[in-house]
Amino acid sequence: MNYKMNNNGLPGRRFFSYSIIIVLIMFAYLTAQYWKALLSPLAPFPGSGEVSVFIPENTSCAAISQMLYGRGLVRGPAVVSIYARLHKVDQRLKPGRYLFSRGQSAPEMVGALVTGPPDLIVFTVPEGYSLSQLTDLMAQKGITVRENFKSSLERFQMQNNGVIKKIPPGRGLEGYLFPDTYHIGSRTSDEQVIRMMLERFESQIKTLDYERKARERSLTLHQAVTIASMIEGEAAVDEERPLISGVIHNRLRLGMPLQIDATVKYALGGQPKKIYYKDLEVDSPYNTYRLAGLPPGPINSPGEASLKAALEPAQTDYLYYVARPDGTHAFASSLEGHNENRKKYQGDSY
Repeated sequence: MNYKMNNNGLPGRRFFSYSIIIVLIMFAYLTAQYWKALLSPLAPFPGSGEVSVFIPENTSCAAISQMLYGRGLVRGPAVVSIYARLHKVDQRLKPGRYLFSRGQSAPEMVGALVTGPPDLIVFTVPEGYSLSQLTDLMAQKGITVRENFKSSLERFQMQNNGVIKKIPPGRGLEGYLFPDTYHIGSRTSDEQVIRMMLERFESQIKTLDYERKARERSLTLHQAVTIASMIEGEAAVDEERPLISGVIHNRLRLGMPLQIDATVKYALGGQPKKIYYKDLEVDSPYNTYRLAGLPPGPINSPGEASLKAALEPAQTDYLYYVARPDGTHAFASSLEGHNENRKKYQGDSY
């Protein structure tokens, strides 16, 4: 083999220069492939949207990693665990309630877990929200996960203490989670949130001396709350709550079907803005157009004004009311007067 020799008898410098460049390129390529293989699992998971994650006390790093993978936030079940251990922070991940984005990388999530969750979460439950709406609200705000909250509600229903033991079996907590503004910590569990809302309800009815007033009207607590929830579902302005309550009590006394639109909406499984004649035929114990008497239970969480109105109805002979375009109602004592109001405000049709 013939080499071009320099003055010192060594291979030419150009040959060595090319060789070194080739080696460096190969090294850079292999290094890039190595780091790509190592770091790609840490990249943000495809998709969008925020995901609420509640990490209980004493949850291991491996369990947290698996939890984040199960929620579709990272690319593998051990990604977070391996990264945290490599950076020696696996013992510093803090429990609590977090709101992660699918646009976050695994290192960003680990950083958030090391920092810890926010100290205070404030949320408001509007009056008239059903359990379904409450669950949606909590999930949207990242306070809970729908499935977890539903499971917690079911577990509470099986208890037999406090106000729960006064609820007829199988009726659930609809109407008993008081609508209000709540302040919770980042480590507050779903069960603690539910208990807080139940305790707020119990405090409210105690302040109103509610059970005694209900007994004076020959009503159970459950029946009184059911009436309050219908008032909440129907009334748009506070001054009409006692009037609507009066109509309900008058109809109950006469054995007339209550014909409450809000109960039909509940029976239909949601809150449609408008109901039609065909909806009035829905087969449900909550259809107060087909069945006389009270429905099986509350249809939403009534606020203080509706709770009071349920046991303090206006003393009138009204038996009917119809909604005006502005949400208020026109009341009538006779079917004739009611039909006139319907023609005036609703064109005599739903």
